[in-house]
Amino acid sequence: MKSKNVMVCVTQQKNCERLILSGYSMINKDKDRLYVIHVVNEKENFLESQNDGEALEYLFNVSKKVGADLTVLRSKDIVKTMAEFAKRNDITHILMGPSPDIDAADSQSINYKLRRALDKVEFIIL
Repeated sequence: MKSKNVMVCVTQQKNCERLILSGYSMINKDKDRLYVIHVVNEKENFLESQNDGEALEYLFNVSKKVGADLTVLRSKDIVKTMAEFAKRNDITHILMGPSPDIDAADSQSINYKLRRALDKVEFIIL
């Protein structure tokens, strides 16, 4: 059976821990890989408040506990950056929360755009 490479997409919120733990539960610890990624629009302030830094540090520690690296990237094109990361790491599954304020089927949502860019990847929206 082919190994799984699971990419968990997080924001700088502590409640993203559930996404990381769900991703961890999907993998076979021996041969599968777990990646945790956070992409920030380079136009936005990064770590605007102290809480953002605390949340990111918290998610970094959760990621470390389950044997995953937390990758934080800045980009003008968030979807393109996520898709490139997925292709570069041979991602088979993407786990993410629902797009805020937008229906996942909406052509403007990150979920929709990523699915179009990565048609061979299985998506899990929690």
